[in-house]
Amino acid sequence: MIGYIILAVIAAVLLLFVLPVLAMSFVIYFILLVRNKPDKWNRECSFPEDPEYVGMFKEGLKWGEKYKEYKTPVTVQNGRFRLAGEYFDFGSDKAVIIISGRTEGCYYSYYFAEPYRASGYNVLVIDNRAHGQSDGKVSSLGYKEYKDILQWGKMLHDKGNRSVVLHGICIGASTALFTMTAKDCPEYMTAMVSDGMYVNFFESFKNHMHEKDKKNFPMTYGVMVHIFFISGANVVTDGPIKRIRNMNKPILMLQSREDTYSLPELAATLYDACPSTHKKLVYFDHGAHSRIRVNDVEGYDRTVMEFLQTL
Repeated sequence: MIGYIILAVIAAVLLLFVLPVLAMSFVIYFILLVRNKPDKWNRECSFPEDPEYVGMFKEGLKWGEKYKEYKTPVTVQNGRFRLAGEYFDFGSDKAVIIISGRTEGCYYSYYFAEPYRASGYNVLVIDNRAHGQSDGKVSSLGYKEYKDILQWGKMLHDKGNRSVVLHGICIGASTALFTMTAKDCPEYMTAMVSDGMYVNFFESFKNHMHEKDKKNFPMTYGVMVHIFFISGANVVTDGPIKRIRNMNKPILMLQSREDTYSLPELAATLYDACPSTHKKLVYFDHGAHSRIRVNDVEGYDRTVMEFLQTL
């Protein structure tokens, strides 16, 4: 009799709590990380209602227009995925790959290109997997996309670039770190710059929920389950805080003190965990997440260019 009661309680918990949570959290996961139609996460501005964001995007487009004579559409293949981007060849033998975060296509990355061009780097901007003109439907938050970056790096090396630097923003920073710490990362991938790198996506997601006055339990944990089983990403116990312990190449970390998603105090935790002898963490007083440069263009570009001079 007791056994039947226990089974009934378990069944009730599953039907009344677990299954509804998984169903509702799947909707959140689907919205955040699945491209269910071709025009989702295209190359246009992702937040047209945000004046600051629109300003960044328009400034980036001006940069792209100014240097369009140097631009060539490029593609690489990684397994079944055809990946698209644009390569600005300024005649150098070194290049940067700018890796944007979730929802952004390659046009967004124009905004971060100028300090590299001014430092004598060729510039590659890319559509991440499941974004822009690249194949794919599911974002894996860098856990699979880093292999795409390895293919892009090979393409640049084949074009005569002896050195490739990665510049990642938000999830792009995590992707860059996964690439640089991969066992098969080639020597010609020499350094990286991170803008607003989080310790892991789980922490960043919780901060998003807190900002929106949403309770983390149980919905956040349901989303993490779907990320694990569908995106193939363990964003709870794995992430930059774990991978950075294998980072031995030069790294510049850019962090805003006003970032509410990638918390400024946790940037110091990442920095301390990094064993590289060539590392630097620079704080900026103003700027929301991924908004450092727009609040201090001169300081941002100068910091990047000074770092590049040390390589």
